[in-house]
Amino acid sequence: MAEIELKTAPADFRFPTTNQTRHCFTRYIEFHRCVAAKGEESGDCGKFAKYYRSLCPGLVGSCCRVSCLLWVYLVVMFLLILLLFCFTIFAFVVTNKGAGEALSGRGYKEYRLGGYSDWLQKRVNNDKNWNKIRSCLQDSKICQRLLDDGSSTRVEDFYKEHLSSLQSGCCKPSNDCNFQYISPTNWTRTPTPSLTNPDCTDWSNDPSILCYHCQSCKAGLLDNIKRDWKRVAVINIIFLIFLIIVYSVGCCAFRNNREDNSWKRYP
Repeated sequence: MAEIELKTAPADFRFPTTNQTRHCFTRYIEFHRCVAAKGEESGDCGKFAKYYRSLCPGLVGSCCRVSCLLWVYLVVMFLLILLLFCFTIFAFVVTNKGAGEALSGRGYKEYRLGGYSDWLQKRVNNDKNWNKIRSCLQDSKICQRLLDDGSSTRVEDFYKEHLSSLQSGCCKPSNDCNFQYISPTNWTRTPTPSLTNPDCTDWSNDPSILCYHCQSCKAGLLDNIKRDWKRVAVINIIFLIFLIIVYSVGCCAFRNNREDNSWKRYP
């Protein structure tokens, strides 16, 4: 049986460090200079080809001159960039509307469902979706801190609390209801509650119900989603810029490969 001999590029005093990235690039450039000067069939050029293919990452080194693979690479990268671009634009459009309403003398904000995008509203207004979301909110115990405080929190201190959007929307009644404060999760209905805000009738002092059925709870959830999506959109923009740079490098490689093939066909 013939013995298989494995070799790599010989040591080069110009690249004494362990990181051989520059060595790989230099050998690749030397190969193309050799091809331009002597032709690809030259034994010297074949030597340089073996060097850079052993130094560079295997797939890149072996396939960098195969046009069909470069085509596949560019098409996949283009589709990925297009998909990421569309998702980023969609995220900004969907989260562009809606914000908490600041109240005088309150440390927290009020949240109204009508201020958010129609697409997001449809997601939470679907009973099947909201039942699952409500169950998750109850299991996460977002109102537990307010329940634990009980009657130890004075009304003046409660109004200064900086509640999250979910706590403000799901754990207390709306400010429109004018309910009388007893504890953070215990309120007494007044004879003349707001007739314009349906959340006033949905509120319950039962710790398992509170305002999880309220429109304000849905709005608080959407405000939370809005902030998260905006963070994701900013990260997507950074990643998109990186992909465009990589795609541009791929386009340059494809163009250079076509020029090399054209030169070989027409000496």
